[in-house]
Amino acid sequence: MTASLFIHDQEFKLHASGAAYWVQQSMLLIADVHFGKVTHFRKYGAAVPLKASEENFQKLRDITEAFNPATICFLGDLFHSKKNNEWKNFEAWARDTSTTVILVSGNHDVIPPYLYEALGLTVVDALHIDSFLLTHHPTEHETLFNICGHIHPGIRLQGGGRQSVRLACFYKREGQFILPAFGTFTGKHIMNPQQEDIIFAIAEGQVVCVSNNP
Repeated sequence: MTASLFIHDQEFKLHASGAAYWVQQSMLLIADVHFGKVTHFRKYGAAVPLKASEENFQKLRDITEAFNPATICFLGDLFHSKKNNEWKNFEAWARDTSTTVILVSGNHDVIPPYLYEALGLTVVDALHIDSFLLTHHPTEHETLFNICGHIHPGIRLQGGGRQSVRLACFYKREGQFILPAFGTFTGKHIMNPQQEDIIFAIAEGQVVCVSNNP
C-alpha cells in the first residue's frame, strides 16, 4: 500500500490514500481534501452522492490511525468553499484528534483562519522546515525544496491498442514534490513527464513507480 521516496536524505512514505508520511518529522502531509465540495455541488443541483463526503472523513481517520503522526500538515484547499454542513463533521474530527494540525492556506481556503484556530489548528501561508518549503501552490525557490499540492497531478498510462487509464499520482521533479489530491471528489491534471521526473501512480490500493527514473 505504500512506497518510499527519499529527498535530501529524508524518507517519505507514499500512501495509496494520496497522503505522504515524512518519517523523520513524524508529519503526515495531505493536499487538496476539499471538504465541503460535495455539499456545495449538491446545493446547486449536482447529483453527487453524500457518501463521497463521508469517504473523505473516513480516509482521514484511517490514515491518521495508520501512521499515528505527531503532526498533520494540510497543504491547502482543506475546505472547498464557505462553511456548510460538512463543517460540523470537521469540527468533530478536529476536537477528537490529539495530533498537532497545521493548515498551509490554499486558494479555496476562504473560511477565516480564526475559526480554524478556535479548533486548535495553526494557519500559515507557507511552512519552512530544514531544507524544505511547504506551500499550496507550486513554488520555485533558489535554495529550498518545495513540497506542494494544488495541481491534482495525474498520469495517463497507455495499454495495448488504444487502451489507456488516468491515475492520480505523486510527482517529483527538480526541486519540487507535488502530492495528489486527497479528496475523493476531485479531478486530475494530466502531467507531461520529463525524463528525470519520478512518478508514483495510485492504482487499486497500491502505490507503484511508473517512471523511467526509479
